[in-house]
Amino acid sequence: MRQPPTAGQLDAGASDGMAVAPEEQARADMYALLARMLHAAPDAPMLATLAGADAIVAGQSGHPLDRAWERLVLAAGVMDERAVAEEFDALFISVGTPGINPYASLYLSGFINEKPLVALRDDLARLGLGRAPGQREMEDHLGALCEAMRLMISGAGGGAMQPLALQQQFFDTHIASWYGRCLHDIRSAPEANFYRLVADFAQAFLDVEAEAFALGEQCEAA
Repeated sequence: MRQPPTAGQLDAGASDGMAVAPEEQARADMYALLARMLHAAPDAPMLATLAGADAIVAGQSGHPLDRAWERLVLAAGVMDERAVAEEFDALFISVGTPGINPYASLYLSGFINEKPLVALRDDLARLGLGRAPGQREMEDHLGALCEAMRLMISGAGGGAMQPLALQQQFFDTHIASWYGRCLHDIRSAPEANFYRLVADFAQAFLDVEAEAFALGEQCEAA
């Protein structure tokens, strides 16, 4: 697929200068796309880029990731930029409490800015990552976590590529236990139209990631 714009939610440290394998860059691109769409509504150029994206071949016919991607791409070709922006605001932006708050702390502890965020910041610091200047979202926002995975995989932004075992540890600790509930809430929201498809795609992709990490762990144990 064409490389999507990134959210720019995190800063990275010094680069290790290593090239990224094509399959790893594809993973990083998927995380980048999710980070961007969870961070802000896609604008008209991004919708056009998404609408022209190539199909995904997940390794078997009719794979949930293939189907979710196809539906998202088709929707991007017919959605109006203003309608998508209004939908994003209705879901995630509010004068009071938004309908959807995609923060790990909320899903893991019941409150925003709790212990899961403190633990995440410690792990990000060890990875040489931190919140970008001017970024208002907390680091445990699902979009920011996708951005962290992108940086760990690709080393983009001047950071160091991280080994698969460290990627899995981060994913298992900070994403795996709650992303399904959050995405269920997004797709179930009455306001969700385009973002129902975003949630379906995110679910399918993150499920593939979880399965791949688990399979790799089993192979190492065998």
